[in-house]
Amino acid sequence: MSGKGKFKRQLSLMDLTFIGLGAIFGSGWLFAASHVSAIAGPAGIFSWLLGGFAVLLLGIVYCELGAALPRAGGVVRYPVYSHGPLLGYLMGFITLIAFTSLVAIEVVASRQYAAAWFPELTKAGSSDPTIIGWLMQFALLCLFFVLNYRSVKTFAMANNLVSVFKFIVPLLVIGVLFTFFKPANFQAQGFAPFGLSGIEMAVSAGGVIFAYLGLTPIISVASEVKNPQRTIPIALILSVLLSTLIYVLLQVAFLGGVPTEMLVNGWAGVAKELALPYRDIALALGVGWLAYLVVADAVISPSGCGNIYMNATPRVIYGWAQTGTFFKIFTRIDEKSGIPRPALWLTFALSVFWTLPFPSWEALINVVSAALVLSYAVAPVSVAALRRNAPDMPRPFRVKWMGLLGPLSFIIAALIVYWSGWDTVSWLLGLQILMFVVYLLCGRFVPTNHLSLNQQVRSSAWLIGFYAVTIVLSKLGSFGGLGVLSHPFDTLVVAVCAMGIYCWGAATGVPAHLVRLESEDDESEADSTLANTAPGQRPAPAHF
Repeated sequence: MSGKGKFKRQLSLMDLTFIGLGAIFGSGWLFAASHVSAIAGPAGIFSWLLGGFAVLLLGIVYCELGAALPRAGGVVRYPVYSHGPLLGYLMGFITLIAFTSLVAIEVVASRQYAAAWFPELTKAGSSDPTIIGWLMQFALLCLFFVLNYRSVKTFAMANNLVSVFKFIVPLLVIGVLFTFFKPANFQAQGFAPFGLSGIEMAVSAGGVIFAYLGLTPIISVASEVKNPQRTIPIALILSVLLSTLIYVLLQVAFLGGVPTEMLVNGWAGVAKELALPYRDIALALGVGWLAYLVVADAVISPSGCGNIYMNATPRVIYGWAQTGTFFKIFTRIDEKSGIPRPALWLTFALSVFWTLPFPSWEALINVVSAALVLSYAVAPVSVAALRRNAPDMPRPFRVKWMGLLGPLSFIIAALIVYWSGWDTVSWLLGLQILMFVVYLLCGRFVPTNHLSLNQQVRSSAWLIGFYAVTIVLSKLGSFGGLGVLSHPFDTLVVAVCAMGIYCWGAATGVPAHLVRLESEDDESEADSTLANTAPGQRPAPAHF
C-alpha cells in the first residue's frame, strides 16, 4: 500500500449538505421524541429549539475554521494549531471514542427497529440482541466498510440515494400525525410538568443533542471538498437550519398525535408505552402503512448515518496521526482511491468492539452526546486563540460578533455536558484527566514541532481546569449530584465558570511563530505555517 497518496477533491455542495443532514438524521429522530416527552413533557419543543440554537452557534464557529483550514480530521487538528499537540491528543482520544461508538449505536438502532418485523433479532423482554441480531449488526458494519473502501465518491453516491428516502418518511410522519392532532394533549398534564430542569435535561439525556450532532463529518472530509472556503460554511448552516425545522415539527406532531388515554398517568410513562415512538403511535392510530414505512426508514436512516461516520472517523484518525500524537501508520493514504485505509480498518475494528457488550441505544446516547459536545466545545476557544495569535491567517469566512458568539457557544456546550448528569460527567471527564496524566508521563517521546512540554501544558491547562470544575459542580449539583447547588443556581454557576475558562483558553493559545503546521504534501493543497501568511495575501473574507 502506498503512503504517498492524496485526498481527492470530489465532494460538491449537495454531497456535503447531504453528509451533514444524513449524519444528523440517524437514529435520533426515531427514538428521541418519546424520551424528550417523558423528560420534559410538551415543553420538550423548547429542548429541540435550544439544541438547534446551540449547534447552530457551534456550526457558525466551525465555518471560520473549516474555510480557513480545510483539513481532513479538522476537529482534531484545529486544537493543535491553536493550543499545541497536547490539546489535539485529548481531543483525538475523546473524538475517536465518540465517533466509533456512534457507528455502533446506529447499527444497534437499525437492529432494534428491524426487530418489529423479525423478533428473533432481539431478546424477549429486553433491547439486547440475540446472536442473529448481533450478526445483523456485524453485517451492516461490513457493508459500511466496503462502501468506504473504494473511493469517497462511491460513498457520496450511496449516501445521496439513501438520504432521499430518509427525508421522505419523516415528512410523511409529520403530515399524517397532524391529521390526528389533539391540542388538548399540550395541557393534559401541564405544558412543562417537569419544569425548566426537564427542558435542560432532555437536551442531553433525551437524545436532542445526540440527534443534532452531525456537523463534524462535514469538517472531517474538508480535504475532499470542491471549493471548501465557500462550500463548507453553506453546508454547515443549511444542515442545522433544515434539521431544526424538521425536528421541531416532528416533536409537535408526536405530542399532538399521542392517544390522550396514554397520558392518564402523565408523560413520564410515554417512553415505555411507545418504545418505538413513530411506529407504535402509527399502529395506535390505525395507520398501518405508515408504521411499515417507519420501520423501513428506521433500518435505513441509522444505517445511512452509521455509514457517514464510518467515512468521517478515518479522517479524524488520520488528522490525529498527522499531529504526531498517534501512530504514524494511520497517515497513509491509498494512492489510487485517496482513502486512508489503515485508519478505516481501525474504525471498523473499534465499531465492532462497541457492539460486543450488547448495549441498548438508550444506554449509550448520553455518553456519546457528552463526548461529541466536548469535541465541539473546543472550537470557539481555538477560533479566539487563533485570532489573537495568528491575526494574518487567511479567513475566507470570518464570523462577526465573535466576542459574543464565542463565549456564548462555549457556555452552552459546557451546560450541555453538565446536564448529562454526574454518572456521565464523572467517568468521561475523569478519563480525560487520566489521559492528560499519561501524556505528561510520555510527553518526552512525542514529536512536538519544537514546542516544549511546559508550553503545551500552559496552553492546555484551561481544558483540564474545565474538566475539574465541571466534575466538582456536577457532584454538588442537581443533575444526579448531591443537590447542594439547587436548580437553577447550579446552571448559573456553571455558566459563570465556563465564561472564565473560555477567557483563560483564548488568552493562552500557542504563539503563532511556535506552531508549525504538519506537512500537507499528502493532502489536496499545501500550506506552510500560520506565521508565514502575509497580510496582503488574504482574500476578502465573507462575513456572517
